[in-house]
Amino acid sequence: MTAGKTVKHLLEMIRFSHTLFALPFALLAAVMAWATPLPNGQPPDFQPRHLLGILVCMVCGRSAAMAFNRLADRFLDAANPRTAGRHLPAGILTVATVAGFTALGAAGFVAGTLLFLPNRLPLLLSIPALLFLFAYSYTKRFTWLAHFWLGTALMLAPLGAWVALRGQHLLDAPADAWPALVLGIGVALWVAGFDMIYACQDASHDRQACLHSVPARWGVPAALRLAAACHAGMLLALALLPFTSPHLTLGTLYLAAVAAVAMLLLYEHRIVRPDDLSRVNLAFFHVNWIISLGLLILATLDLLL
Repeated sequence: MTAGKTVKHLLEMIRFSHTLFALPFALLAAVMAWATPLPNGQPPDFQPRHLLGILVCMVCGRSAAMAFNRLADRFLDAANPRTAGRHLPAGILTVATVAGFTALGAAGFVAGTLLFLPNRLPLLLSIPALLFLFAYSYTKRFTWLAHFWLGTALMLAPLGAWVALRGQHLLDAPADAWPALVLGIGVALWVAGFDMIYACQDASHDRQACLHSVPARWGVPAALRLAAACHAGMLLALALLPFTSPHLTLGTLYLAAVAAVAMLLLYEHRIVRPDDLSRVNLAFFHVNWIISLGLLILATLDLLL
């Protein structure tokens, strides 16, 4: 296989385009961090290398975590008719190639944190963050809370961006983290909800394979109801975000974005029903990237204009 084809298959394997799910929230946290005065009243110090650092860490961290997930799940994927055609079970990519890609992504993630120096918190937290991301791959073997572990993993995107840009002030003023924390909670609930919807496709197989998920444990209707509750919680977190700091000037455009997110989530839940899961991929892959990217654009305009 040529190097070009190998790279193409690796990007397909990790669904590189789905970086759009979490990256906009990391960038939104960065915009909020740059638009909000520091606890000492001084304006934040914007450095182009900080933006590069966020992009490098997000892309490399997600790529490493996805590749590791495919390694950890390769035998489970082979036993599931829906996933048996994935790159490792199908023999399109080798274990050695994917392991090397995982190591390269992890190294890139750690290296990216050096762009935030002299703030050393991102570097010190990089290995624990990677271990947390990698650990998700094993959670469905022992707990139905795996969806919330995944949500918490993506919650690290806005929290990580905030720590990277303002971490030197958090020890003296922990309340400064409230905007990123509330946004992160919204992300965690959003991801947990749509992961439950996605897992509905494998409910029967997961029961037979003794794997844990909300649909496998309580059934598809209950999973869809809990996913809806998670998404209602996300909307509540987004609605509370403007009140987390008196200096966070989120107004009309942001509220319009939250209203649009509510409509998109309602649409997502209308097109996926317990007796018809044929449009899960539409809900999962298309609606969700519109939500994250649209919220980033409108909130950024609201903060900067």
